[in-house]
Amino acid sequence: MGPVKSWISSHPNLAAWIVLALGMVAILAWEARDVGLAAMQWFWLVVITILVAGACIWIISWGDEDEEEEKPEQS
Repeated sequence: MGPVKSWISSHPNLAAWIVLALGMVAILAWEARDVGLAAMQWFWLVVITILVAGACIWIISWGDEDEEEEKPEQS
């Protein structure tokens, strides 16, 4: 579990994107299971859902840069 934990701490935005995308795709699959979509429709819905999850994490990460700039230097 050590390598996974170190990878997550070194790539927090990418890890958050993966977790959010998995959750969003699971919700999409559950809610649209009886709609009768074709295979290509499912494919593009999943792709767009993953991209939306990435956009969400990207927007959330904007606040992280502001917090890093505002931290006073400690000596």
